Amino acid sequence: MARVASLLLTVIVAAAASLLLLLAPSAAELARVEHPPKNDGSLAILAVGDWGRRGQFNQTLVAQQMGVVGEKLDIDFVISTGDNIYDDGIANTSDPLFKECFTNIYTAQSLQTPWYIVLGNHDYTGNALAQQDPAIREVDSRYLNLAKSFIVNSGIADFFLLDTSPFYLKYWNSSKYDWRDVAPRDTYIQNLLDDLDDALVQSEAPWKIVVGHHPISSGCEHGNTTELQELLRPILEARGVDMYVNGHDHCLQHISSRNSPVQFMTSGGGSKAWAGKFKTTSDKIEFIYDGQGFMSMQLSSTEAHLVFYDVAGNVLHSYDSTKNEEEDDGWPAGQQAAVRGSIDRGNL
Repeated sequence: MARVASLLLTVIVAAAASLLLLLAPSAAELARVEHPPKNDGSLAILAVGDWGRRGQFNQTLVAQQMGVVGEKLDIDFVISTGDNIYDDGIANTSDPLFKECFTNIYTAQSLQTPWYIVLGNHDYTGNALAQQDPAIREVDSRYLNLAKSFIVNSGIADFFLLDTSPFYLKYWNSSKYDWRDVAPRDTYIQNLLDDLDDALVQSEAPWKIVVGHHPISSGCEHGNTTELQELLRPILEARGVDMYVNGHDHCLQHISSRNSPVQFMTSGGGSKAWAGKFKTTSDKIEFIYDGQGFMSMQLSSTEAHLVFYDVAGNVLHSYDSTKNEEEDDGWPAGQQAAVRGSIDRGNL
């Protein structure tokens, strides 16, 4: 019965998505979509990134294990952390690469549920707007890149999906990126940071989870993203964000902030991995794996249980967190005020 409800929700969300951009939010407000939890108030999701390679580099094997875990957990939806289609996104909504990389790969029944999508840098070197176009959902209704940045409201959790590629300054030195609806960079980034900050302040969900393609803190090949460390991290720490989930680094990792309760989770092992390529970070590396795999997340209003799996479905690492119903954001009041007072985003 739960699966029938999930399939029905796919149809409803896909139809609503076509209206979402027409009913565009006013300035200083991110687009939102509602995805209620199960009847018992729980939520189960999978997160995977850096995957779209026509099934190559073990993408198909990862997809199969996602299907197995997805059925076991009765997942509500999937989050993609970006770099959805290699090497250069899609040319248009009828590009056969889309089916070859997505529809034909994620065929398990448990994965026939909404996929909430952020774009990665490789998506931006193709036709970035095509992945947002409602016509792409006529090809596969699961694929919900509803806006460059948007919020999934799930009652017990708010997921803030952010467009992080425009932050990366070196991308702007290349002519191959599709910056339509983005340029000028500084204005776009400032508006996005302001909108995110406002949305986090307004959020009453017990769990606040931000999703972006690029890592803030990473011990894998790409390492820390300087622009996100400077511009995004202070907001996450000040506004009580519980987790930041990203891809870009083709690995799996869990890193704890040394300055706040924020946990950094990388799920970028959807296909090609980078064995043996590591960087240092000043945060605490709880777990790091330089191979393929994905992550699951089970949430209730007071508990979070995360698991990282490898390409064979073996459990590599798990993380548990609890909070009280009355808890605000995990910060002592004085420390919370001090961090919030330190935010200065005026200079990009």
